[in-house]
Amino acid sequence: MKLLVVGATGTLGRQIVRQALDQGHQVRCLLRSQRKGAFLKEWGAELVGGDIREAATITPALEGIDAVIDAATTRATDSASIKEVDWFGKVNLIQAVKAAGISRYIFFSILGAENYPNVPLMEIKRCTELYLKESGLEYTILRPCGFMQGLIGQYAIPILDNQAIWISGESTPIAYMDTQDIAKFAVRALEVPQTVKQTYPVVGSKAWKAEEIVALCERLSGKDARVSRIPLGLLRFLRNFTKFFQWTYNISDRLAFAEVLANGKPLDAPMDEVYEVFGLDRSGMTTLESYLQEYFGRIMKKLKELDYEKEKAQKKKKTPFKKKAAE
Repeated sequence: MKLLVVGATGTLGRQIVRQALDQGHQVRCLLRSQRKGAFLKEWGAELVGGDIREAATITPALEGIDAVIDAATTRATDSASIKEVDWFGKVNLIQAVKAAGISRYIFFSILGAENYPNVPLMEIKRCTELYLKESGLEYTILRPCGFMQGLIGQYAIPILDNQAIWISGESTPIAYMDTQDIAKFAVRALEVPQTVKQTYPVVGSKAWKAEEIVALCERLSGKDARVSRIPLGLLRFLRNFTKFFQWTYNISDRLAFAEVLANGKPLDAPMDEVYEVFGLDRSGMTTLESYLQEYFGRIMKKLKELDYEKEKAQKKKKTPFKKKAAE
């Protein structure tokens, strides 16, 4: 099958490309910057330039494509707003796919999007789900709630660098999943007819609170964490304040998402039926414990190697003259 992957350079998108290629699919990637996707070309993917915010650039990328996997979303560093990419961009993409006569479409939403009408990204995801369902396409909607990869920068690195970890409100238990495992569901959906016009949660085996993740990182690293709490009221104030300035719209929208992470309502869902439908083995999925253990194992080994090299360099600096003087 020939696939178009949108959002291919992202944390999830690159794993979808890797998984699809490993499964023998031909993969084309729609990229705003082909330079940033050079590694995808080395893997064997075809790169085409385009931007879902510009409808005219989408059509050429769809030529000869059998199915689309849409993993695109705004990043914190993007100049474009959430509404521009995750709403107008997705409407452009869905319309272009339908016009091209392509029926199969895999879309990534967020678990519990319908419960947060005041959080822009969640509400836009909910609206996109509805738009997709009314499009007539043979869609499959997958709803993850958190990537394990994001926990490295949020918890692991600050602990290793003795930097503060910021926690707000009553931390929400989240069933994080490795993006490599989420990618398996996306590619597998193309092979399972029962997934057409269906919506599924795609979450990890356990929902973790921030405090539990901190404790796990402390145990695996052998270091104590510096935890600082931000009052939820302060986040709300900052969100309302930043809404007054055009150049801080994205900041305001992302502060709104902080409420999802600080209200204490679990982001989790049963997965037994999902594994059965997709024909995937739960035991082959990565747990948060094993993911962080592997990360800290590599990092701590590297730190020991650096310490050893440093000690060797210091010993070489000690000349015979200095040794004699010391005697």
